[in-house]
Amino acid sequence: MKADILEKIQQETADWAYLQELPEEWFGLKYSRRYNEVGDTFELFSYKNSEKHLGIVTYYHQETKEYKLKIQRGLTEFCLMEFITGSFAEFEQYLRKYLEGAMHDLTVYNPDAISYVTKAINITEWDYDKLLPKELEGFKLFIEPKNMVRVLNGSYIVFDYSDFDINSNFIIYYNEFRCEFFGEARINNIPEMNYIFDSKTLEELEQRLQEHLVDRLRGIRQRATK
Repeated sequence: MKADILEKIQQETADWAYLQELPEEWFGLKYSRRYNEVGDTFELFSYKNSEKHLGIVTYYHQETKEYKLKIQRGLTEFCLMEFITGSFAEFEQYLRKYLEGAMHDLTVYNPDAISYVTKAINITEWDYDKLLPKELEGFKLFIEPKNMVRVLNGSYIVFDYSDFDINSNFIIYYNEFRCEFFGEARINNIPEMNYIFDSKTLEELEQRLQEHLVDRLRGIRQRATK
């Protein structure tokens, strides 16, 4: 970070009384006061559970000049819009108002987070057990369709096959604005799109998964470990 910005944020967040109110453990995640510079960000505090690969991190982002809260769910990371602000005072207000709910939804499945439009697709009632075993090609089913997760821009993680030892995964998303399923991989934590899983219905998705899922997982592993 630039020296003047870093100094400003350090002064602004010094002796932050709010931190004294936070519990050491919350929803099974452990608190850590960070206050360190990471790239172009200055991290403030986090709650994490390394065994479950879940966490949140609060920080200031130099590029956008905003305070933010980042969700970490497996290898997927994204910022929650309701926390983003350029004001430190507002950031604390948002934390007091929304942090508990955000951590609850990170650690406990919340069906109310799914819109009625997406509920109509009946993804959570999908009979996927034979198609999506708990472990496939060394990848474990980290997120299942019955516990699908809302992320950003109208998208949901339908399922996530992950191997954290090689920092790689494969995810099928559903986007309610496009009414479409699509796939994305992370190979050594670098995202990669392809279009062979693009589908408009669950039936079409099932066919594409039967035809391509095993080969896709094998390909991800080969490239991640070569």
